[in-house]
Amino acid sequence: MSLPMSKVYEVPCLWESLQLNKNVAPLFVSVPGSKSITNRALLLAALAQGKSTLNGALFSDDSRAFLRCLTALGFEVDADENTCTVHVQGTGGNLPLSSASVNVGSAGTAARFITAFLGVSEGQFHMDASEQMRKRPMGPLLASLQDLGAVIQHPEDGIEGHFPFTICGKGWQKNHLTVDIDTSSQFLSALLIVSCLCPQDVTITTTGTHGMAYIQMTRDMMAQFGVNCKQSEEHTYLVPKGQNYMSRNYDIEPDVSGACYFYAMCLLLAVPVTVRGVYSNSLQGDVEFLSILERMGCEKHETPEGIQLMPPQDGIIKAVDVDMSACSDQAITLAAIAPFANGITTIRGIGHIRHQESDRIHAIATELQKMGIRCEETAGTLTIHPGIPTPCLVNTYDDHRMAMGFSLIGLRVPGIVIDNPDCCRKTFANYFALLDGIAELTK
Repeated sequence: MSLPMSKVYEVPCLWESLQLNKNVAPLFVSVPGSKSITNRALLLAALAQGKSTLNGALFSDDSRAFLRCLTALGFEVDADENTCTVHVQGTGGNLPLSSASVNVGSAGTAARFITAFLGVSEGQFHMDASEQMRKRPMGPLLASLQDLGAVIQHPEDGIEGHFPFTICGKGWQKNHLTVDIDTSSQFLSALLIVSCLCPQDVTITTTGTHGMAYIQMTRDMMAQFGVNCKQSEEHTYLVPKGQNYMSRNYDIEPDVSGACYFYAMCLLLAVPVTVRGVYSNSLQGDVEFLSILERMGCEKHETPEGIQLMPPQDGIIKAVDVDMSACSDQAITLAAIAPFANGITTIRGIGHIRHQESDRIHAIATELQKMGIRCEETAGTLTIHPGIPTPCLVNTYDDHRMAMGFSLIGLRVPGIVIDNPDCCRKTFANYFALLDGIAELTK
């Protein structure tokens, strides 16, 4: 059960009790379905011919926002949260309605994917978002859609390149476009997914290299639903004409991003950790974070239940200097581990995380400094020095990853309190309930 929005959460410090109790069993954890896969699958199923069933879907604020968007556009969607199942009646790429009002909430994937779909379709749609999402960038995607022929109108008191806006789609006026993905790879993923709706071959050229693991996930899932996307050159993608998405019964992987918080406990608490259903062949780029944990001293084993991490035999958490562009959602997780390492940790390749739910680089530096941990930030890096964190009320900036990531520090040292823990509803509503369950197991 998640906590009321107005409450705080004092993290149970488990380190001391675990040092006294050497007979604690290895941790086996189950996490919800992947947000990234769930939301991609929802759009792919809506664009497909026929009825799809999505199994193991995530039900969170973000995925519910995506479902509301599809319903507002006239799609037939039947969601069962008890069984984590969604049935979507696809329309073969046709919009059921030619006008509607759509609110994407705080869901970045819904914001980018739905906008792209509407921008290459025909009709007029008013789009809005939460205050948080209104601050996040949309400009590069909107510029690409305008280049294709869409008309974007902002209200007089609005900000260009941000929600709210009205989008007037006029179909595909051209079949070659360019998109800047420096601030979000979702711009490219969105355009790739809808490219098969064009009657001609579509070529997309990108500037920027952020989030390529998510682009690969998008291409893999497009292929699973029947549409191949080729990478003709390093920064150019080709979606050949004449392809259609086909409905299917689709199983959604557990969320590796959520799993990584528990894998981090292997290092922080020196206990073996297995997350059920997480394997090295995952579509999700955050599986790369496990390789970073290996560099820091863990041992990784493939088991039938899922990847198991074993803690360092010598008990030492090794500092790293690492480019996290392939798994940037875990920059906060690594930052939470870094104070306990045996040297200075440097995190690189994360400039784009300044434009997510919060300015995550500045948020990390601010909260670590409040705990007495020396931390330096640049435009795209963090340097974190070892030290013993002091008790602190952590400001989460209404950012689910700040709440979950910084809770890890409290498992190792007492007095860490998380403000607004319920912001985790965005992707992982029962995260803190799972922490409480782990605390009970270690008594």
